[in-house]
Amino acid sequence: MSDPHPNLQQLPLLPGQVDAQIPYERFLDCVHCGLCTAACPTYLELGNENDSPRGRIYLMRAVTDRRVELTPDIERHLELCLDCRACETACPSGVQYGRLIEPFRVAMEKRAPKANDWFQRWILFGLFPYAERMKGALLLARWNQRWGLDRLLVSFGLLGWFPPRLRQLITMLPPVPARQPAFPPVLPAIGRRRARVALFRGCVGDALFGPTNWATARVLQQNGCDVVIPAAQVCCGAIHYHGGQSQPAREFADQNLNAFRVQDVDAVVVNVAGCGSMLKDYGHHWDDARQAARSEFASKVQDVHEFLDRIGLIPPAGPLSGRATYHDACHLAHAQKITEAPRRILQQIPGLQWSALTESEICCGAAGTYNLTEPEMADRLGRRKLANIAATRADIVVTANAGCLLQMARHAREQKAGLQFFHPMDLLDLSYQGKPIPRRV
Repeated sequence: MSDPHPNLQQLPLLPGQVDAQIPYERFLDCVHCGLCTAACPTYLELGNENDSPRGRIYLMRAVTDRRVELTPDIERHLELCLDCRACETACPSGVQYGRLIEPFRVAMEKRAPKANDWFQRWILFGLFPYAERMKGALLLARWNQRWGLDRLLVSFGLLGWFPPRLRQLITMLPPVPARQPAFPPVLPAIGRRRARVALFRGCVGDALFGPTNWATARVLQQNGCDVVIPAAQVCCGAIHYHGGQSQPAREFADQNLNAFRVQDVDAVVVNVAGCGSMLKDYGHHWDDARQAARSEFASKVQDVHEFLDRIGLIPPAGPLSGRATYHDACHLAHAQKITEAPRRILQQIPGLQWSALTESEICCGAAGTYNLTEPEMADRLGRRKLANIAATRADIVVTANAGCLLQMARHAREQKAGLQFFHPMDLLDLSYQGKPIPRRV
């Protein structure tokens, strides 16, 4: 399609404008029908058209057309978006909303960097993307939990003295697991060899959900897979990219390209929905000399449920007891379009009873680091999700994303809901081992 505005790129940028370098036809895909509004969490909560997908697309297009300046009010509407991409699932016109809002936010950050945001610099970008730094910080957190200092902070109201985002982070922290043993370079298949895969461990997921990474590896072994675990792998880059930092994200991507020999494996398997979505988009985010290599890498990436469903899960035999419900992680259901595979896999675990979750496809408010940067909206969505979970009468909640597990578990603790939260691979691993579900929150 020819550029409807061929002269825009030749015009000088004014102070209130950005150059997001978005192909203009992506804006034109939106016909403003409004079917996305019922799927948008912020519109459901606020009822403001500017906080709906079509409203945000209209605002981005108006700024691109230079009909309006990028004012603080417009920026606020765009920042409040969770980038959950539920609108993409609802859209009959195939609007690629993620490929509009994400590069536009990168351009916004480039125009006005948040240079003095200490939380973003030291926590979101300086700590979270580095698994070993996270594990070091969690040693202190585990010590505080062991001696009850975290509970004392709450009991005496001392958390009120902390900055809001740091307070949110402290209350979100689950019981910190013991440090896990290091992965060997390769874990051999059990039984007949069916595939050779590489396991992506992630950063926050590896630090806080190390046992789930091990469970994932064991499940893959039980399904006849040699599991390669590259030691040099790093963060997928999503934390930086979604925070408007494109260059550091690209550096992480290229480190992963060097760490994974994709020619030697059948798939790069990932168990975190947000990481999987980012890895699958490596070929789209940057147009440079390594784009082809990133596209090749992305073509090998598969979510673990997608992969196991494709090769055919070897059913586990160990029965588990309890009533469970499944929450669709946004970047699995909407960004990767994977909804049925996790359900088909989970239903093969003997003994569990399943209850459908109303609004399963609506974001829980985690959205990567959104629950730290936008705590008010995240809390509204978290309470909404817990109310829907309560209606299922389930005592076990299952979801395939680290952020969702942290967000929902935090609200469950605050409400003393008595729920347990698991990744599907945790339950599969228990069933393969013939172990009961441990009591945890």
